[in-house]
Amino acid sequence: MDLNDLRALATVFTTVAFIIVFVWAYSSKNKARFDEAANLPFADDPEQQPTKGEKE
Repeated sequence: MDLNDLRALATVFTTVAFIIVFVWAYSSKNKARFDEAANLPFADDPEQQPTKGEKE
């Protein structure tokens, strides 16, 4: 086994890992969870009160 074989194995491993992540990210089972996470920056925190000096 020489350096070129290791490079080929690394390429195959990286490609398989990319495909696994791609399928996981775009699977319909995760859509609701990802949509919720995408809207987190826009969620209001009802417990957050303005501090002294801030406008309401």
